[in-house]
Amino acid sequence: MSLESTVKYHYAKTQNFSGMAPATSPDTLTGTDYIAAMGFAMSNAPLGYHAFMGKVGISENDAQNAVSLLTKYALENCDKVAALRKLDTDIKPLVMQRLAIYAYMDYCQSASTKKPCQCCEATGFIEVEKFTMKSAFGAVRPEQVTSIRRLDSKLGCNVGREVREVFKALCHECKGKGVVSSACLDCKGRGKVADRKETLKQGVPVIGECKRCVGRGFERVPSTEAFRAIEELETGLTLATWKKSIKPFYDQLITKIEIEESWANTSLAKATI
Repeated sequence: MSLESTVKYHYAKTQNFSGMAPATSPDTLTGTDYIAAMGFAMSNAPLGYHAFMGKVGISENDAQNAVSLLTKYALENCDKVAALRKLDTDIKPLVMQRLAIYAYMDYCQSASTKKPCQCCEATGFIEVEKFTMKSAFGAVRPEQVTSIRRLDSKLGCNVGREVREVFKALCHECKGKGVVSSACLDCKGRGKVADRKETLKQGVPVIGECKRCVGRGFERVPSTEAFRAIEELETGLTLATWKKSIKPFYDQLITKIEIEESWANTSLAKATI
């Protein structure tokens, strides 16, 4: 049994219409046995179990517990980095918490993840400036613009005038939704694309790994966003210090979640053999 198969136990089940009789062997695991196995995996690898359950959307409490456990791990190991060791004792927990939050966000990224559109600031609309012709006689249709200009030249005065107005239009990036997909623009979330050079060389379609997303199929959370989040705390850390010493520690937090998830998956598999 894997972590992916535990998701169905958190949702309501439908009645079985296949006509097959349930297994009556004494060695068959029951629902209670599966729940006990989940508890065993949670006790052995709490960070990995809570992180996965929060990732698949079982509950927000699991996501909060995962961030809390990751923050605790970061506080226990942050003194290994000189730049983080020099932080004040009242700012250090806040910095570790924000690093844990962004590390967990990066861990939860997938091709189906939605993110706010930066073009329209998640509103779905953008402001567009247009020049419209206004007439002293009322509204003007597009075919009347030429006749109004002829009348202006004939009378020697401005019967019509061009006015600069601001209109709201649908955002061309999100199409009015306010959010955009995190899927890779080249492979569309598949992680595989056609290799044009090899295809022309061999004469048959050759599928290779997407070079833009390195086979992930989605865009990762930029590490500079985590730096801006801790920069708001007025820590005095520079971008050069972030790239040199703090970013490897930030990547270590992401790797820690993935290792703990793998350990939780192994513990669950051992409990359900």
